[in-house]
Amino acid sequence: MAKLDNIAELRIFLDQKANFYNNPDFIKSDPISIPHLYIKKEDIEISAFLTSIISWGNRSMIIRNALKINALMDNSPADFLMNYQEKDLARFNKFVHRTFNSTDCIYFISALKNIYENHEGLEAAFHAGYQNSGNVYGAISHFFDIFFELEHLKRTHKHVSNPAKGSAAKRINMFLRWMVRNDGRGVDFGIWNSIPSAALMIPLDVHTARLGRKYNLLLRKSNDWKAVDEYTKNLRKLDPLDPIKYDFALFGMGVFEGK
Repeated sequence: MAKLDNIAELRIFLDQKANFYNNPDFIKSDPISIPHLYIKKEDIEISAFLTSIISWGNRSMIIRNALKINALMDNSPADFLMNYQEKDLARFNKFVHRTFNSTDCIYFISALKNIYENHEGLEAAFHAGYQNSGNVYGAISHFFDIFFELEHLKRTHKHVSNPAKGSAAKRINMFLRWMVRNDGRGVDFGIWNSIPSAALMIPLDVHTARLGRKYNLLLRKSNDWKAVDEYTKNLRKLDPLDPIKYDFALFGMGVFEGK
């Protein structure tokens, strides 16, 4: 398909695609299906965060390993997090998802426990950074600092992207989309009110980047935070209040239509 001629035509086209993919049928084959197993806010956000962190590679493998993490937490993430004993962490010793291994997983459990015990939970940890900076860049950077305030191996850093180091932070931006957007369509949860949908940033991956360049929404060649910023600014021209709804369109076309 050729590049669309003007912003009005592009908006109509992407609105149609976003509407097509943003529905409950999307859930079953996507990692977002894991937090949809839960009702309690804390269970949703903990399972969503851990699922988003391992969301790279084969989608079936992501879902299978995310289910495994939840099973290791007795399918009650919040209760496990707040009540586990050190001996309980041994059950994670054989967990691995690509380069995310048991050492990383055990640190993540400890760091999340620290966030809920000492920083009022995941939403508050991100909101503190957003409140200070007024943007998601600051929210993620602040969260990164909090998440790694416990003793840890430096190798674990690579599993939580930091835009302050230039990263596109695709998985964290995806997690924030899940938590923040509330459009009543039943896919994203919209259980966080402390960050507005208008502030969200595009979860940039190979699919969204390719389509972004195809439709002149992204000119930068590198898939880094500057690209995320450029891309999102252009999506805000299409919808200032909910620019990341177009993630459904761009990701969906890239994965399911092969465009």
